[in-house]
Amino acid sequence: MAYVIGLDYGTDSCRAVLIDMSDASCVASAVHPYARWARGEYCDAANEQFRQHPLDYLEGLEFVVSEVLKAKPEAAADVKGIGIDTTGSTPIAVAADGEVLALKDEFKDNPNAMFILWKDHTALAESDKINELAHSGDYPDFTKYSGGIHSPEWFWAKAAHILSIDEQVADATHSFIEHGDWLPALLAGITDAKAIKRSRCLAGHKGMWHAEWDGFPSDAFLTAVEPKLASLRDRMDQTTYTMDNQAGTLCAAWAEKLGLPEGIAISVGALDAHIGAVGANIKPGMWCKVMGTSTCDMVVSSYEDIGDKIIPGICGQVDGSILNGAIGLEAGQSAFGDVYSWYRSLLLWPIQAMGGDESQYENILVKLGEEAATLPIGADGITALDWHNGRRTPDVNPHVKAAISGIKLGTDAPRLYRALVEATIFGSKAIYDRMAEHGVSVNRIVALGGIAQKSEFVMQCMADVLDCEIVVSASDQTCALGAAMYAAVAAGLCADIDEAGNKLDAGICATYKPNAENKAAYAAAYAQYQALATYVDA
Repeated sequence: MAYVIGLDYGTDSCRAVLIDMSDASCVASAVHPYARWARGEYCDAANEQFRQHPLDYLEGLEFVVSEVLKAKPEAAADVKGIGIDTTGSTPIAVAADGEVLALKDEFKDNPNAMFILWKDHTALAESDKINELAHSGDYPDFTKYSGGIHSPEWFWAKAAHILSIDEQVADATHSFIEHGDWLPALLAGITDAKAIKRSRCLAGHKGMWHAEWDGFPSDAFLTAVEPKLASLRDRMDQTTYTMDNQAGTLCAAWAEKLGLPEGIAISVGALDAHIGAVGANIKPGMWCKVMGTSTCDMVVSSYEDIGDKIIPGICGQVDGSILNGAIGLEAGQSAFGDVYSWYRSLLLWPIQAMGGDESQYENILVKLGEEAATLPIGADGITALDWHNGRRTPDVNPHVKAAISGIKLGTDAPRLYRALVEATIFGSKAIYDRMAEHGVSVNRIVALGGIAQKSEFVMQCMADVLDCEIVVSASDQTCALGAAMYAAVAAGLCADIDEAGNKLDAGICATYKPNAENKAAYAAAYAQYQALATYVDA
């Protein structure tokens, strides 16, 4: 008997799955919402500040592992591997003793000492400076393999920002570490920041790591970005590791806390979307679309297919970031489900402000979707942009904002909702078209995540707009499943990720075929979207 545990750390909660490797069954799953995050602590949405306390992560870890083991207590002794994925780029400052600053008493309530969530945009000025220097000709273009732009959502912009605004944190900082690297190291009892095995997935897509310049950007470049980044590179191992490697083994302290045997294999961490693509059993030529608060679009390309192509405006092309032996391509939208949530909150604000009963409005988006599906394409001339949190791809631009045009007195809530849904899907088409323009071949689209499984309206619109059949992964915990697959490889239970993926493949639960009758109408609406995008971005 052998079991593996997959841990998935999302924006709002963490979850776990316990997988029985003897029959590839999911014994149990568990979810734990982050308590402090749910209360809005350490965040300032108006200023695009989104921070998370490490205690939310640690409390969630103990809860979800305990919960899945309750379903089959005898399995604990036979757990052989743990895999972990997280959001990213979600870095935090680390002290010389290896502890993240927010777990020290003097920093326990300081947002600058906490994990800087992926969607935090407080590092705009720093990302602008990175891009200016990278394109100045004075240094190698360290943004070359990450779409030509370093986003404020990414590692070095965030590290530079924190060091520049908080002297107390800067003085206490020895290094910075991604959430996806910290958790495996923590479970393995590794406290030396330089001894932590940094993930190729995280470093390549979010930290400008590449073999061409022997690791992370040069110390001279980083010092030019922010003098307090000086020598930080020297305190980081320049080797990165793919997820089929062990980050370490479970240390005695955490084995006791979790009720698991000491010495369990822990795989190298990774980004949630990339692991989600693994959970959907991604192969070369597949486009895996992770649809949640934002979207991440994952494509795996063979060395022969990608050749020496540099794809502009995406979130990186990294060797081994999804599957070892292939190039992982990442794109995505900074807001997708967040756009719908924003609209729901907007509609509910008066009820909340007046202390009304919100319970009857729990399914408001479902009702809006039902009504919007009956409306004509183009929502009676309304056009919207999906840039509520800036634009991630194609061509990162955190400064742009969303817009809505064509509103009149007859515009009602379902019509506006339809326009917002179309905007998010048109944003996906812009990504799809960019990949196609540069010769990236896609022969299958697999959608995963809550929206893919819950909204037939959104999924049918997407199939129509992309003019392509879309299948939906049957697993409701695809990211955690992908983490479990890599746990099986790290533990030696599977020879490689192909074997793990084929063994644990969850299959599909729905198929959406494009409706040819809608093609012309969506093409016209997309042209309006492009026109508005060009105007706003000018």
